[in-house]
Amino acid sequence: MAKNLTTREEDYSKWYNELVIKADLAENSAVRGCMVIKPYGYAIWEKMQAELDRMFKETGHENAYFPLFVPKSLFEAEEKNAEGFAKECAVVTHYRLQNDPDKPGKLRVDPEAKLEEELVVRPTSEAIIWKTYKGWIQSYRDLPLLINQWANVVRWEMRTRLFLRTAEFLWQEGHTAHATKSEAVTEAKQMQDVYATFTENFMAMPVVKGIKSDSERFAGAEDTYTIEALMQDGKALQAGTSHFLGQNFAKAFDVKFATKEGKQEYVWATSWGVSTRLMGALVMTHSDDKGLVLPPKLAPHQVVIVPIYRNDEQFDAVSEAANKLMKELRAKGIRVKFDNRDTHKPGWKFNEYELKGIPVRIAIGPKDLENGTFEVARRDTLTKEVLAKDVIIDHVVGLMEEIQTSLFTKAIDHRAAHTTEVESYEEFKTLLEEKGGFFSAHWDGTNETEEKIKKETKATIRCIPLDDNNTSGKCIVTGNPSARRVLFAKAY
Repeated sequence: MAKNLTTREEDYSKWYNELVIKADLAENSAVRGCMVIKPYGYAIWEKMQAELDRMFKETGHENAYFPLFVPKSLFEAEEKNAEGFAKECAVVTHYRLQNDPDKPGKLRVDPEAKLEEELVVRPTSEAIIWKTYKGWIQSYRDLPLLINQWANVVRWEMRTRLFLRTAEFLWQEGHTAHATKSEAVTEAKQMQDVYATFTENFMAMPVVKGIKSDSERFAGAEDTYTIEALMQDGKALQAGTSHFLGQNFAKAFDVKFATKEGKQEYVWATSWGVSTRLMGALVMTHSDDKGLVLPPKLAPHQVVIVPIYRNDEQFDAVSEAANKLMKELRAKGIRVKFDNRDTHKPGWKFNEYELKGIPVRIAIGPKDLENGTFEVARRDTLTKEVLAKDVIIDHVVGLMEEIQTSLFTKAIDHRAAHTTEVESYEEFKTLLEEKGGFFSAHWDGTNETEEKIKKETKATIRCIPLDDNNTSGKCIVTGNPSARRVLFAKAY
C-alpha cells in the first residue's frame, strides 16, 4: 500500500490533505464540504473531548443539549449576531417530500408542506439558548448559570478543507449567565486560560493569548479573547475563542433577574468554543513528511508492539513475551496495541504506524527473546535503541513525558524563530512573503488601517497580546501614534 506523501516543502496544502486521508483521520463525504471522521481520527477527537470535558467540569460547568434548528425570528433577535452569520446559514423551508409525478422514482419538495416559519440550522446556538435561559433565570439565586454543550453546527463555507473548514463540524460551545459584568469577564478569561492550558499541556502546541480587534471579534460580542497558534508553514490558526457578550443577548431575549435588593437587571453573558479544527492544528503543528506525529497524551495508542517471526512456533513465543509486556505497560497506564495480525508483514506495519504517528514502537523477534532485549523506536525523532527487558517498562513510561515535552519545545522554538518585530510597512510586506510567521507591529487602532493591510497583504491582526509589552510607538502604515504592538499573520 503506497504511503508516500507530497513533502511539505513541495506543497504544504497538498501534504496536509494527503496526510489527513492516508493516515485514516477523515475523508470527504457525499455532501459537498462535509467530512466523514474515520475511527482513528475520531479516537483522537475523543481524547481531546474527554480532557476538555474534564476541565470544564472542574471549573463548575455542566453539559446540556439544545436543538439543531433555530426559528428565524429568534436568530434575528440579536442583530449583530444574525448579520455576522447570515451568509453562512443553511435554512429549512419545508418539512416533507413527495413522489414527483413527472419523474417516476424521484422525489420533490411537497409545496403544501412549507413551514410557517423558516428554521436556521444552527451556525452557533446563542439564540436558541438565550430564549431557553429566559425561562430558567428569574433570581440572583439562579446565577451563575454555567452550561456547555457538545454538538455539531453548520456554516455553509464555500471553500472547505478537512478539519480546518467544513460546512458541518463538531465542537463544544459554552454559554454562561452572570449577575455582574466583572463575573462575566472573569469567566471569559478563565475559559481562554482553560483552552490555552489544554492546547499546551495536551496538544503540545504553544499559543498566544490575546484579544481580537473590533473587526475580528465574534458577531454580537463586546470582547473576544483568543488563543492563536503558529503552524509549520508560517500561517496562524485561531485555536479557540471565548467571548464576553455583555448584556447584548440578555436584552435581545429579555433575560432579567431579581437582585438581592429586589431590582430587575439584565444578566451578563459569555460564550466560548473549540472545534474539530483542533485536529487540523494538531496535524500541522507536529507532523512531518513521513506522516503524523502525535503527542503521547492524545495518541489513541501510545505504544504499538510488532512481532517479528518466521513460523508459528516463533510467533507463539514472541506473542507470549508481547502479551506480558503489554500487560505490564497497561498496568502503568500506558495505552498499548499488540498488532498480531498475520495479514501484513512487519515492514508494512512499521510504515503504517509511522504514518499514523504512534509515539513509540516496540519490535520483538526471536533474537530479542534470546538476548532478553526489545527494539524501541521513537516516532518524533525517528531513532531506535535496543533495551534490556528489565529496564523497558520504566524507560517507556519515561518516554511518554519526554516525547510530550520535546514536541512542545520544538514547537516553541519554531514559533520563536518565526516571530518578528517590524518597524516599517515595507519591512513587514517583504518578510511576510519571504519568511512568514507572526509579526509584531505597531498599529494606529483604526479599522481603515487594518483593512488596508488585509487587502494589500492578506495578513490580519490575529490578536492584541495580553502578555506583550505595551510600549508605545508609531503605526507602520500611517505613522500615527500607537499604544502598543499587535500580532499580524496570514491565517487559516
